[in-house]
Amino acid sequence: MTKYIDQGKNDTRSGFGAGMTELGRTNPNVVALCADLIGSLKIQTFIDENPERFFQIGIAEANMMGIAAGLTIGGKIPFTGTFANFSTGRVYDQIRQSIAYSDKNVKICASHAGITLGEDGATHQILEDIGLMKMLPGMVVINPCDYNQTKAATIAIADYEGPVYLRFGRPKVANFTPPDQKFEIGKAVMLNEGTDVTIVATGHLVWESLLAAEALETQGISAEVINIHTIKPLDAEAVLKSVKKTGCIVTAEEHNYLGGLGESIAGMLAKQHPTPQEFIATNDTFGESGTPAQLMEKYGLNNKAIQKAVLRVLDRK
Repeated sequence: MTKYIDQGKNDTRSGFGAGMTELGRTNPNVVALCADLIGSLKIQTFIDENPERFFQIGIAEANMMGIAAGLTIGGKIPFTGTFANFSTGRVYDQIRQSIAYSDKNVKICASHAGITLGEDGATHQILEDIGLMKMLPGMVVINPCDYNQTKAATIAIADYEGPVYLRFGRPKVANFTPPDQKFEIGKAVMLNEGTDVTIVATGHLVWESLLAAEALETQGISAEVINIHTIKPLDAEAVLKSVKKTGCIVTAEEHNYLGGLGESIAGMLAKQHPTPQEFIATNDTFGESGTPAQLMEKYGLNNKAIQKAVLRVLDRK
C-alpha cells in the first residue's frame, strides 16, 4: 500500500485563505465578499493586501449573492465567503435565480461544513449542502480533502468560467497531499491501488479512508482508495474503471447519504454498471453539539466505520 504522511494537521479553511492570498497577488479580477466572518474564512491577508477588492457585506448573505452576481457583469471574479449553512440553505433562491440560472461567474466558498463544525450544533452543521448545490444546472461542486488541496482548488476555480460551490471545514485535519499539486476540476485522484474493494471518498473522509485501507491490508484485504474532490462533474470514468476491477464499492462523505456523493455514484452505477455499494454518510438526520471527533464517531464517519462497511460489501460481492 502507498503510504501517505501527515505533514502536520491544518484546517482546510486556512487552505482557502492561503489560496485567496495567492490569487490576490496574481489575478487582479478576483474580489472577495464576506458576511461578517473574516476571521473564520482566514482572508485577512487578502484584505490587508487588497483593501479595494474586499467588500464586507455584514450579516446579509442574500444581498451578498446578489452583489456578487452583479460584479461579474463588470468582469470581476467574486468569491463569496460565509459558513456552508448560510452559503446555501439561507440563500438558495438568490443562488438559483441570480447566479445559477444566469450562469454567473461566482465562486461560492463555504466554510464550517458538515458535523465537524462541532459544538455550534445542528443549526450550523449543514449536511444537505452538496445535494442542494449539485442539483442546480451548471453548478460545479468541489469538496477538497486537506489544506494543500483546498489551496490548490481555490486557485484553480478562479480560472474556471462559471458558478462553483467550494466546500471546506473548520477542524484541523491531516494534511497529506502534495503542496505543489495541480488541481483538475472533475478529475479524481487515485491514492492507493487495490483489487478487492473500491473506497471512494471526499473531504475529511479521504484521510479516514486511507487509514481504513491500511488497517484492512493487515487483514489481507486490498482496498483501492480514490479521492473524489469534484462531486459535480463526477469522474465516472475513474469510478467505473475501479469497480470493474474490484466488483464492489464503499462511498464515504461527511454529508447526508441523500443527495451526496454516494447517491451520485449509485445513480451512475445503476445506469452503467450495477455494483454492490455501502454508504458512509449521515442517515437522514441533523447533527448535534459535540467535539468533531465525538460526532464523527457517533455518526459513523471514521476509518472504523469504513472498515465495517468494506466487510459488509465484500459479503455481498
